[in-house]
This record gives sequence, structure tokens and C-alpha cells, in this order.
Amino acid sequence: MRILAAIATLMLAITPAMNAASLYDIPLKDIDKKETSLKAYKGKVVLVVNVASKCGLTPQYKALEATHQKFKEKGFTVVGFPCNDFGSQEPGSNAEIKTFCSANYKVSFPLFDKLHVKGPEQHPLYAALSGKESPFPGDVKWNFGKFLIGKHGEILKRFEPQTTPDDPAVTQAIEAALAAK
Repeated sequence: MRILAAIATLMLAITPAMNAASLYDIPLKDIDKKETSLKAYKGKVVLVVNVASKCGLTPQYKALEATHQKFKEKGFTVVGFPCNDFGSQEPGSNAEIKTFCSANYKVSFPLFDKLHVKGPEQHPLYAALSGKESPFPGDVKWNFGKFLIGKHGEILKRFEPQTTPDDPAVTQAIEAALAAK
């Protein structure tokens, strides 16, 4: 009976994404657990990143914030999705994550509710970003995987965790996306 209940719960979580017309329609929660979505970012270029506070790649927060600051006036933002799927490197509560990011990296870009980027509890956003219908399918490999979303909600690029936000390939992709109509 528990298995049936778990399957029913999973199907209810996935159904909104399956019915979503775009990434903008997938239900999300912000870091304060308020219901939201990516609709506020329509017309902007967005770098979606799964983040963690206790990872060897955590110092990428500094470059993420710098990239956010560099391009935000041009219609760009970074959005961070805390995730504990890789080595339990994001064990904190949302409040702890928010405090850590602010105190250690002066993060001003939006952070969202902790979610799963892979596995049976994968959030619908990540199912859309990395699923078989994505132009860049395949499981996210580790913390700080990055997806570049264009002004119209299209997935433009995918960058692996080790590729830093200030890497020329990332910067060039952001600039090209900002210049696109």
C-alpha cells in the first residue's frame, strides 16, 4: 500500500510539469517556501544552477554572484536551486542555506527551495531540463551543473559542474543569448 501511495504522490508532483507549456509554468517554491515559478524571468536570460554549501565547488558562488552582477542590468539572472543529491553536501534547512549564501558569498541572486535534480524524486523543472525531451538530456552529474535558458524559455546550453560561471564559454553564451531577439 505504501508503494501505491508513493507512486500516486510522485504522479501528482510530475503532472503539473507534464501539463506545463514551458519552463515558466512549472510550479516552484522560493527559498522562503513561497509558491512561485520562473514566470518573473520571461524575457530574461537565466542561468539555472543546482547549488550546495559543503562541496568542493561551493566557491563557485563567488563567480555566480559576479556573473549575476555583471549582466543583471542587461536582462540576466542566476537562479540557484539547493540540492542534497550529491554526497549530502547540502544538509541545511532553507534558512541555513540562505544565511550561508548571504554571509559567505553575498549572494543577491534568487535562491529557491531545496529540491532533487535526479532520481525518483526529481523535481519537474529538472525533468524538463535534463530529461529525454531536453536538447541536453542526461542526469546532472554533480553540484553546480548549469543550464542557460534563453529569453523565450528555451534551453540554450548546458555546462558541467566543473565549468565555472566566469569561464569564457559561459560568458560568451550569456552574451550571445542577451544579444538574441
